Amino acid sequence: MKKSRLPHKICVVCGRPFGWRKKWAREWNNVKYCSRRCRSHRRGPAASEVDAK
Repeated sequence: MKKSRLPHKICVVCGRPFGWRKKWAREWNNVKYCSRRCRSHRRGPAASEVDAK
C-alpha cells in the first residue's frame, strides 16, 4: 500500500494533518493527537478549571 493512500486526521490541538501509523492500527478511531507533545497540551474542561483558579 502506498503511503499516500493511508488515512489522515487533523490534530485537535495544533490543527495539523497527521497520517496513520502502524502502532495506531488497533486504536485508529480513538487517536486524536499527532504527538505526545500535543497530547500533553490538550485542551479541555480540566485545563480551563486550572486557569480559572
